[in-house]
Amino acid sequence: MSTGNGLKVLPSGAGYGIVIGIGGIFAVLMLGITWMQNRYTRFSTKQAEEFNTASRSVKPGLIAAGIVSSWTWSATLLTSSTFAYSYGVCGPMWYGAMGTFQILLFALIAIKIKANAPGAHTFPEIVLARHGKVAHITYLFNGLATNMLVGACLVLGGSQVVAAISGMNVYAACFLIPLVVAAYVIAGGLRSTFIADYVHTVVLFVAIFVFAFLMYATSDLVGSPDRLYDLLLKASDTMPIPGNVDESYLSFRSVDGLVFAIDLFAAGFSTVWLDQAYWQRAIASKPETSVRAYILGGVAWYGIPFGFATAMGLGCAALTGDPRFPTYPNPLSAAQNAAGLSSPATAITLLGKGGAVLMLVLLFMAVTSSTSAELIAVSSLLTFDVYKTYFKPDSTSARLVQISHYGIILYALVLATFCSILNAVGLTLTWLLTILAIIVGGASIPVGLILLWKRMSTVAAVFAPWIGLVCGLTAWFITTWKRSGSITVATSGDTINAVAGNVTSWGVGFIMAVVLTLVFPAKYASTDARHIARSNKIQGISAHPTAPATPTETASPTIAEKDDEKVGLETDGEPRSAPEPESFIPTGNEIVDFLEQKTMEPMNPEDVKKATRLAIGANLIFFCFAIILVPFTLFGSRYIYSRTFFRGWVVVSFIWIWVSMIICVIYPVVESTGALREVSKGLWRDLTTLLGRRKPKATDRSEGTA
Repeated sequence: MSTGNGLKVLPSGAGYGIVIGIGGIFAVLMLGITWMQNRYTRFSTKQAEEFNTASRSVKPGLIAAGIVSSWTWSATLLTSSTFAYSYGVCGPMWYGAMGTFQILLFALIAIKIKANAPGAHTFPEIVLARHGKVAHITYLFNGLATNMLVGACLVLGGSQVVAAISGMNVYAACFLIPLVVAAYVIAGGLRSTFIADYVHTVVLFVAIFVFAFLMYATSDLVGSPDRLYDLLLKASDTMPIPGNVDESYLSFRSVDGLVFAIDLFAAGFSTVWLDQAYWQRAIASKPETSVRAYILGGVAWYGIPFGFATAMGLGCAALTGDPRFPTYPNPLSAAQNAAGLSSPATAITLLGKGGAVLMLVLLFMAVTSSTSAELIAVSSLLTFDVYKTYFKPDSTSARLVQISHYGIILYALVLATFCSILNAVGLTLTWLLTILAIIVGGASIPVGLILLWKRMSTVAAVFAPWIGLVCGLTAWFITTWKRSGSITVATSGDTINAVAGNVTSWGVGFIMAVVLTLVFPAKYASTDARHIARSNKIQGISAHPTAPATPTETASPTIAEKDDEKVGLETDGEPRSAPEPESFIPTGNEIVDFLEQKTMEPMNPEDVKKATRLAIGANLIFFCFAIILVPFTLFGSRYIYSRTFFRGWVVVSFIWIWVSMIICVIYPVVESTGALREVSKGLWRDLTTLLGRRKPKATDRSEGTA
């Protein structure tokens, strides 16, 4: 690839070794963990509930680590550094703030899921019960489109960088990465993705700390924040940034950087609120800790782009004039920068081939952990919203698991093919991220309003996304034609051209959801027992209060399937009765024990109120300080960082990485000591039995004699 000119420092075998070798090791590791889970815990991946929802029992630390891992794309590491290199000190902070806000807001959706649809597997299931089949198909399309675009950002971005650094065939990388990940996702389901997320995140933080310590403490090229400051002053003279105050890397006021932030804000809603992976994490979490998990995940994720891009993106600008820089004496070309090669260039400059290897490992961890979440998310959509809804409503649990396996393989192959096509026509990670919200942004706010706003009407739910899409595409094409004179890959990916389409699609979808609800307030009312059972069920409880419970029956005695005014919990916390269905259709899931049953019950109204207040408070604090007060004070003041201020800025970014590590690496271990002890005892028992060291008990001997 042309984007790789001047950066190839490893043989192609290194790329294949990392993708196949490390991927294979992780596949074997996950298979082993899945075997231990099935043998030593009460959770079995042979059951659909466990495979697709992790039995709704995952603790907040592991959920937070999973959120961070899912949201740490290759773009988080590559594009955040690209925008630090392109716009200066504002890039890392804008990227972190605009990406974190949607995660924190999703905590409100997580509450509504646990309060109003604790038995749901996917968000289109909730839409189906509340607004019918047309709305269901609308959001199923947008969900699958989001997963395809997100998967392409992950796999294409990672493949292009691997090809640029090692010379590995980019098309081989596009196929190998998702297929390697699919191997362990098929075996372990959603819980295996959480465990894989955790392991990947541990490796990711190790690599980030290596680069951060090199940049700020040990490298002879930089080695301190003060030295980095001096090099950025020099870079501002040799590579000025148009639009920044004094064209300086040390100015937060960057018009293009602000445009990028707006673009990312719209894209962030699309890639979080419409990504089944985040709904799945909310569904999998324990009801009482789901909000805490999303708040911790948002806080932890902020530190990764903020800390990493400050070191590696600004470091790329600072090191451009060094003879060891891969493209010396020239800076990165526009194509190389668009492909996200600023942080790899910094890694190569700092550590040579070792830096290239470490960067590839870091990217592989980011890409594969996020891709695993996308694989299980799409398989859930195909299983529950296509197969179970339209083909076989009474499928058994074993059959649903089988369909999930097929869905994982299908998505991996389709995604690999899609990424290969995108690469063939010359599209890059940055282009995809820039235009993503144009395609799916119109549905991002309406899908949230379906749960968050009880007045949301069916007409609004159905038409708002399509109107947003049409308006977004129109604004994008017209703006590109008027500003650039032609519509090409380069002009359509221009930040200002794309932001017109992104904001239009996102904003029109939002506005039309409100307007259409007020004009056409009617709501769809489902009478299909299968809809009620599917998105709101408690296993082992009869659909009719007078009927005896049977193992295969499920019910929802208090939860809303239509809207909060007619069924389920009202805002005052008082339950209202649901109209009883004439017949009940079994869901096909197996009997679960009492603890699992409890996770499928609606949250207590008092707990809902407390969690809502916590989520709203966290969002208000973050929005006021991280999005309004600090960034716009720096932007409006036209301040150019002094040496002391920059030193403090670097220290804060580094401390935040440590906070992120504690949340994602240490906290999950602390909260899971009981499960780890249980598995360890089982392993020790089997090991001692195998080695013949365990003596038979007296009761065993007596039973054998009898």
